[in-house]
Amino acid sequence: MPGWQQIVKRGLDITLSALGLVLLAVPFTFIALAIKRDSRGPVFFRHPRVGRHGRRFVPLKFRTMVEGAIDQGLGTTVTEDDARLTRVGSLLRRWALDELPQLWNVLRGQMSLVGPRPTFAYQVERYDEIQRRRLEVRPGITGWAQINGRNVLSWPERIELDVWYVDHATLSLDVKILLRTLWLAFVVRGGIYGPAGVNQDFR
Repeated sequence: MPGWQQIVKRGLDITLSALGLVLLAVPFTFIALAIKRDSRGPVFFRHPRVGRHGRRFVPLKFRTMVEGAIDQGLGTTVTEDDARLTRVGSLLRRWALDELPQLWNVLRGQMSLVGPRPTFAYQVERYDEIQRRRLEVRPGITGWAQINGRNVLSWPERIELDVWYVDHATLSLDVKILLRTLWLAFVVRGGIYGPAGVNQDFR
């Protein structure tokens, strides 16, 4: 993305994330209360991810599973009928609402509205030289791979799409991705889980 577009992109990230956090303050409060009422544990799920240039950060997500779920069952792999999912959590995932607190990470500059999704450190350790190029940009709440199959795609396919985005990113492409994301999240609601209802891990 040309330098001036990067400046505009960051300006839009700051403006839209700040606006979103203000407008969603009341819905976020009700969601937080529902999570606390539904199951024991914190409102937010916090776990380190790898961002731009390999820097680690902690993205905010509404907790959708029981407390300590990552140390139980399939670990980071999630299935559609996963017993670790809470009732509220299943609903949040179905409507892609669990990711919205990451607007705070966007405002802080750790993420962007559009970019490759942040991944676990152990997954990054398995990247080859080409796959590591997805770390050249800020991770996003949504991205090119998200609107082209999401979890239905294998991890190598998703990463290939992410690298394509790194090479072809423009403001107009970002707008296209954002609009397509809204359609998929609130109308189609597809690709939440992988084939046979399982989100497979990387390799």
